[in-house]
Amino acid sequence: MLSLKIVSPERIEFEGKAESVKVPGMMGNFEILTNHAPIISSLKKGIVEYDGKQLEIMGGFVAVQKNEVSICVEISED
Repeated sequence: MLSLKIVSPERIEFEGKAESVKVPGMMGNFEILTNHAPIISSLKKGIVEYDGKQLEIMGGFVAVQKNEVSICVEISED
């Protein structure tokens, strides 16, 4: 189980547990699962998916370490 926190400049978008997280990396989409290797990656415009939920982003970055996933994003303002 992952501890996931998604923040934008305006607010905390999500904070809780997740089985997996899919993010739009600069070199393509990738999935983060339990015990993923530590990584820091920038994100491009796309969809962040976690436990059946979706969040459209304009960009940002993700950091993974010891089953803690921190995502800082810019949210699309419709």
